[in-house]
Amino acid sequence: MCGRASLTVNEKELEDRFGSKFYSDDIERYNPVPNYNLAPTQYFPVITNNDPDHFNIFQWGLIPFWAKDSKSGYKMINARAETLEKNPAFKGAFFRRRCLIPLDGFYEWKKNNKIKKPYRIVRDDKSIFSVAGLWEKWEGRNKQVLNTFTLITVPANSLVKKIHDRMPAILFEDEERFWIDKNISTTEAKKMLKPFPSELLFAYPVSSKINNVKNNSSDLIKEVPENKYIQGHLF
Repeated sequence: MCGRASLTVNEKELEDRFGSKFYSDDIERYNPVPNYNLAPTQYFPVITNNDPDHFNIFQWGLIPFWAKDSKSGYKMINARAETLEKNPAFKGAFFRRRCLIPLDGFYEWKKNNKIKKPYRIVRDDKSIFSVAGLWEKWEGRNKQVLNTFTLITVPANSLVKKIHDRMPAILFEDEERFWIDKNISTTEAKKMLKPFPSELLFAYPVSSKINNVKNNSSDLIKEVPENKYIQGHLF
């Protein structure tokens, strides 16, 4: 499971990186970036196949359109790549509603006896990357409308596996527009869902302050002293 991430760049950097623009109303309402401690139920920018030229601000935690209430979103923050076509909550979205989730890092916890140590995993050059996602539009009985998304996960690569057994489905830059292309079949899309190469990622320990979703400052992404660190392998 991936349940915490970061997006610490500004709107201009995101627009330059993806070639998509923010709606001015979204910036005023949500002030979406930077965020050092992204968590489920929070709102942050995604690029959907329905509106690839813009960022839209969606809530993390997918609510299927057929759900009776919005509570299911808390349980559907991740979608396993291996079962997308079979899972009723994700099947339709995989066929018709794919999105890009811009990030510059994600967090996982390494268990050592009874202690869980948080690590931040980033690109080796610390650049912005995107994760494959799915989105849904849910309408409640009281005419409440929620646009939500889930982050797709795949088996961990050799680096992340030392911390956790799953990781986000990070896309190569030249795959991003194909992922949200409506003309791409699910068979072609599925081929993009694979562990990202270990040598292109870097992981380092961070403060346990990340455990509290109320904490959101640049201190959270600073490396904390430790005798060993991870970069493709343990030293």
